[in-house]
Amino acid sequence: MELSCLEGRTGSDGVHVNVHRQWPIVRRFAISSEFVGFLRNEGTRFDIVHNHSLWSMVNVATGWLVPAGGTRLVTSPRGTLSAWALSRRRAAKLLLWPWQRRVVERADLLHATCEAEYLDIRAQRLTAPVAVIPNGVDMPPIEVNKTPGSKRTILFLGRIHPTKGVLELLEAWSELEGSHPGWSLTITGKGEPEHERQVKERCEVLGLQRVELPGPLYGLEKSRAYFGAELFVLPSRSENFAMTVAEALAHGCPVIATKGTPWAGLVTEGCGWWVEQEAATLAGAMKSAMSLSSDQLARMGAKGRAWMQRDFAWDAVAAQTLAAYRWLLHGGVPPASIRVT
Repeated sequence: MELSCLEGRTGSDGVHVNVHRQWPIVRRFAISSEFVGFLRNEGTRFDIVHNHSLWSMVNVATGWLVPAGGTRLVTSPRGTLSAWALSRRRAAKLLLWPWQRRVVERADLLHATCEAEYLDIRAQRLTAPVAVIPNGVDMPPIEVNKTPGSKRTILFLGRIHPTKGVLELLEAWSELEGSHPGWSLTITGKGEPEHERQVKERCEVLGLQRVELPGPLYGLEKSRAYFGAELFVLPSRSENFAMTVAEALAHGCPVIATKGTPWAGLVTEGCGWWVEQEAATLAGAMKSAMSLSSDQLARMGAKGRAWMQRDFAWDAVAAQTLAAYRWLLHGGVPPASIRVT
């Protein structure tokens, strides 16, 4: 397997990685003449090119060069076609759309990570077949001897960005902090400096005493944060998948997520709450969760972990993806993940 990407990424066993430098100016658009040259000269060596996300020059180049070379093109919008995402920086996206649209309009196969994203794709009148396949999640070894400490923790982990609803989370917490002295809120991550500043200012304005902002965590430290929390909260306005929800559940931590995320199964699987993206509603769900004992929350978390193992473990997700690739190359009866209409 061969993977081509921009600088800052690494490979794994059995995967060869081509790393391409990007221009030091306007880095948010990921402009890389090296990548364009590689795709133009080497792209036809591949059976399939799989493009992820939209709104960078990498995605634009993929849409123009891959179909012209005869290689099959797969595109995963990664939430960029949701109504909320399209409303952000709308003027810039309208300007870029005439060039960007080829990567979705000329794709041989589109990929959605959930039903909501599939509907977003069809709302754009894109007619290519769509593979509805979730992201896979690593299943960490469970901490068998985990015992609750004196401090009970609610965890948010993710990008500090307006989409994530951190300000609404702080508003909700401000209603609960005084009446739940045994609990604290940890907001872990990094993001836009201006929004990080707004989050810190909101903590000061609301007079919050038990909010921790440790910055981003990775690897083992991130896993320890999940294991150390009794409750995970993601109050996003819009998510195509929300990987952190799957990660929290895989660590046995129950979740409160908002209806901007595709996690209605939190309710049906008995491992969390799925609520409107409003501070008052969020506070109500948090209050309900915080009224439960550690053992009750742990039992909910165990149900969530079993759900992740059953439906989101990598073996199952990889098998669905390979089946979609094989169908794209060889035809035949579409696998269960493929929607042709």
